[in-house]
Amino acid sequence: MMHRLINFFGDEKYLKIRWRLLLLVLALVLLADFLVTRHPTAHFWDAIPGWGAFFGFISCAVIIFVSKFIGKKGGIMKDEDYYD
Repeated sequence: MMHRLINFFGDEKYLKIRWRLLLLVLALVLLADFLVTRHPTAHFWDAIPGWGAFFGFISCAVIIFVSKFIGKKGGIMKDEDYYD
């Protein structure tokens, strides 16, 4: 079971299926946000359907890009044979 899961996330032949699965999950989260009852909010953007999903996706992407930038340009990441 674990071997099949590792192969699913590691092999290139499953790339198209993984993208479709990701888009399906994102669409379901967005759809679920439309079905939730809205309570009075303090900020206007909290009343926008799909705002939480959009904000979460953008925040995650920004964290990934900033950490890669800090790792490569900031000198934190070293080459694989750095200590040889």
